[in-house]
Amino acid sequence: MRAIAGDPHDLQIMYAVDGERRLIESEIDWLPGYEGAKPVRIGNAASDQFQLDVLGEVIDATHQARRVGLPPDRWADDLERGILEWLEDCWEDPDDGIWEVRGPRRHFTHSKVMAWVAFDRAVKASERYGFSGPVEKWRAGRDAARAEVLDKGFNADKNSFTQHYETTELDASLLMIPLVGFLPADDPRMLGTIDAIERELVQDGFVLRYRSQESTDGLPPGEGAFLPCSFWLADNLMLAGRQDDARALFERLRGLKNDVGLYSEEYDPKAKRLIGNFPQAFTHISFVNAARNLSGGGGPAEHRADPSAHSHRPTTSADSPADFPGGAKG
Repeated sequence: MRAIAGDPHDLQIMYAVDGERRLIESEIDWLPGYEGAKPVRIGNAASDQFQLDVLGEVIDATHQARRVGLPPDRWADDLERGILEWLEDCWEDPDDGIWEVRGPRRHFTHSKVMAWVAFDRAVKASERYGFSGPVEKWRAGRDAARAEVLDKGFNADKNSFTQHYETTELDASLLMIPLVGFLPADDPRMLGTIDAIERELVQDGFVLRYRSQESTDGLPPGEGAFLPCSFWLADNLMLAGRQDDARALFERLRGLKNDVGLYSEEYDPKAKRLIGNFPQAFTHISFVNAARNLSGGGGPAEHRADPSAHSHRPTTSADSPADFPGGAKG
């Protein structure tokens, strides 16, 4: 609430630590980056990007808060309705996508799925928790977003969802489709997507975000394996019934953390070192979620896929560390 603070149309995908909104980007050509990397930038141009997925994440967060019993807040409700009203007008527009690419805006499949998430949670909040608003509009938005994703985001010849409409390229963000409840992981379309990602995006046992091309993201080709996406694959393997494969991948990923248990954003399998932003909260959240999902008894994937489910029993000190993959060392 403090970060958004006002008109939902002004919602940004990031803010400075102190809440600053203006994160003007500039390059420092005289300063060498890590191991000579260029360009060195301050600020972040992504603060001005349009990312549909953020709207879905915010609405889902408010819905999960209701599910676990957080008291209602009329200011939060008003903000949520404002975001949904904005989404009704903008969800069919191309956006910059989850990875903040510097290429042209596209109809990213993951972004459209997250628009569906926003409408879906609004409908469920109305049906189950008395959240007021134009629920028929939200149902129509949910149905339209779902139909469009299934029609334009899935390539029948490839038997896989694709990074964006009118392409055959893959993207690891497609692994979020079962994790937010759009389709179950054992749906034939998701099984085909998992297989395609394992075939084309898994490198040295870990997952790439996508096959980077300068025309797509404005960066030179090539990057390390993306650790959050690798944990998402473990989640999908588990949900698809491939328990042994899921645990093997999880254990491989668990072994990458440093001596004090921290992860970076990426991993270089050739040099066998952590690279990229460090420490990276995105990776740690994905690690914790995967540990919970693989432990059984209702993890985050189940909660988001079925937001009507009862609140899970909180873990207490009486729970055995052995209940979690890797035991206490996890």
